[in-house]
Amino acid sequence: MTTPLTFDLGGDLTVDRLGYGTMWLTGPGVWGEPADRPNALRVVRAAVEQGVTFIDTADSYGPMVTERLVAEALHPYPEGVVVATKVGNTRPGPGEFVPVGHPAYLRQQTELSLRELRTERIDLMQLHRVDPAVPLAEQIGTLADLRKEGKIRHIGLSEVSVAQLEEARTITEIASVQNLYNLVTRQSQDVLEYATTHGIAFIPWFPMATGKLARPGSPVADIAAELDATPAQVALAWLLHISPVVLPIPGTTSVDHLTENLRAARLTIGENDLTRLNALA
Repeated sequence: MTTPLTFDLGGDLTVDRLGYGTMWLTGPGVWGEPADRPNALRVVRAAVEQGVTFIDTADSYGPMVTERLVAEALHPYPEGVVVATKVGNTRPGPGEFVPVGHPAYLRQQTELSLRELRTERIDLMQLHRVDPAVPLAEQIGTLADLRKEGKIRHIGLSEVSVAQLEEARTITEIASVQNLYNLVTRQSQDVLEYATTHGIAFIPWFPMATGKLARPGSPVADIAAELDATPAQVALAWLLHISPVVLPIPGTTSVDHLTENLRAARLTIGENDLTRLNALA
């Protein structure tokens, strides 16, 4: 079964569907600087050198660490490279994320992201989490205003329901949604189906999770062996096959692992194997 290798994000930004996520470039607990900063920069540069055109980051990774790394590694950005970031989370400490969706905060963090990424307009700004204490319309409305001001090109959401996605779309165009989704975690199946129907990019975070499904003798391990691939490559290739709007963003701190992940884009999964993998949920 063949699958398209590119997607038009927001209708006008063509990206290779297998991207790169920067969250793991920070210290433990997504906190602080990387243990090996030169290596982190090498990985980001290697991603683009190997054909990645979609880089995902966030102001809360570090915080403010991975945006700086992306800018240091890539600025001035090569033509065709799309950088997505996020606002809407604060960081009390390692491993802690707290949603804050007050309009003033979202605007302040967007301005900081523009500075850290050294750009005049952010390709894709995602609301990292919906703050339940602030009306969704106010949070989305702030991003819509920033878009009108030319500071944001496209708007995305993260960890939302279909109802929240629909409500957001009554306020402004939504180019993407980023929810937890992988072979073993499919609670967002309805969001994926909605995104597929409406041509909205679906960015699955934690895309390579396989758990016990990758153990020897399991369907994933068997399919990987048959395809001369790794279970992680099968998990990524499966995501690319299930819908043309899916944009996986596997993260890594290793150039070798990065190269291995990107080979998943060339992995063809047959109809029978795809049916076997779909049935694992």
